[in-house]
Amino acid sequence: MMRRILRLASGSGLSTVLRLAIVLLLIAPLVPETAAAQQAFRDIYQELVEINTTDSTGDTLRAAEAMAARLKAGGFPAADIQVISSGPRKGNLVARLHGTGARKPILLIAHIDVVEAKREDWNFDPFKLQEVDGQFRARGSIDDKAMASIFVANLLEYLKEGFKPDRDIILALTTDEELSDSPHDGAHYLLDHHHELIDAELAINEGGAGAMRDGKPAQLSVQHAEKVYQTYVLEVTDRGGHSASGRRDNGIYRLADALRQLSQFDFPIRLNAITKAFFERVVAFEKQPTVGAIEAMLAGRTEDAAAMMPLTTRPEYNAVIWTTCVPTQLEAGHAENALPQTARATINCRILPDQEVAEVQRMLERVIADDKVKVVPKGRAVLSPASPINPEVMRAVEALTGEMWPGVPVIPTMSGGYTDSRWLRNAGIPSYGVSGLFTDGANSGVHGLNEHVGVKELYRSKEFLYRLVKTLAAPGPTSAR
Repeated sequence: MMRRILRLASGSGLSTVLRLAIVLLLIAPLVPETAAAQQAFRDIYQELVEINTTDSTGDTLRAAEAMAARLKAGGFPAADIQVISSGPRKGNLVARLHGTGARKPILLIAHIDVVEAKREDWNFDPFKLQEVDGQFRARGSIDDKAMASIFVANLLEYLKEGFKPDRDIILALTTDEELSDSPHDGAHYLLDHHHELIDAELAINEGGAGAMRDGKPAQLSVQHAEKVYQTYVLEVTDRGGHSASGRRDNGIYRLADALRQLSQFDFPIRLNAITKAFFERVVAFEKQPTVGAIEAMLAGRTEDAAAMMPLTTRPEYNAVIWTTCVPTQLEAGHAENALPQTARATINCRILPDQEVAEVQRMLERVIADDKVKVVPKGRAVLSPASPINPEVMRAVEALTGEMWPGVPVIPTMSGGYTDSRWLRNAGIPSYGVSGLFTDGANSGVHGLNEHVGVKELYRSKEFLYRLVKTLAAPGPTSAR
């Protein structure tokens, strides 16, 4: 559109003043529309962020109802919007923009619950959206209310434009994704009880993001796989007794020895198709000695722990090259003047998707090598096979990335954490984590204190997802904005 305007205004028969007048006249109607769309999105974002959706005191049902009201006010028929609750304060939203039905639907999924946030710990009210120094600040400003708000706003824009996709576009906003073993997990609940509402050819979800380097976009990830979440409890039981006896074989010592053994153990480094493709691409952007470590790993030379240190000391690389098991909680004793009758340590494992969970438990038992320390699984692991690399998705992401962030590489990744995609992949719905949202990674406060995201980066993410979904839902070239 802008090129056409400039070509018209640059005609040799027009004076400079007249050319400028034509440009201003033609551009003027576009500015309020763009500003209005941006403000509409910001209003949705603010409303959703400011609804407390923590498990302890929050209410995802209220959040789901608020987003349903937004869609209804924007013209969506009530029959195409469903708020589904699985219990008090637990709600999910499913909405559908109908297409021609030429292809199976695409699912846009985002969770609306958030990690706990205590006001006394934060520098500001975590449930009051603030815009300070080019940053939006609040709990959920990224994870995952950014994508949830974007999907709602973009669906409203598609409807307003009269966009008719060749496949239905389904939106699912879910609860309890942040809880590892919740009976109210929204994606799981919907698949079990309302599968037909969210059945799709593929899904777009969180899990892949843009990485910043020196304040500039450096690479964009498309998440194809994630590690399997499984917790174990190391448990020691003992007869106990009076603390004055000073027994050296008390349960706390025994548990400490087991943890020490675990601290000195590493699982074998193993690459799968996704992580291999990831490292084959990132090696081009790294420096020595990391380059050497990656090249050695790709060649299968992983036995030298010192040679692998450039990878194992980088959290983002350490998380994806092997299974990890780390202690996260301790519990022991019942009185300060008594020997403990029980001592327990919670061990959280993130298991490679192609590794057997039972094998991990056997390895833990061998490493601890103490039959008085029981290794007890907590909950049941959700196996999650990787989604195949989808050429249509990757082409669309790469083309848009090239237009919006020239020179930024697109890289398939496996997440160290889990998302709702684990349930979708098990149900036969390939899922791809991609947001177009560039953040400062570990410094963004996700799951921690003072969560924040760049204002400009958030609006660019909205534009990216608007165009990506339109590309994947419509045949041929889509209309320019």
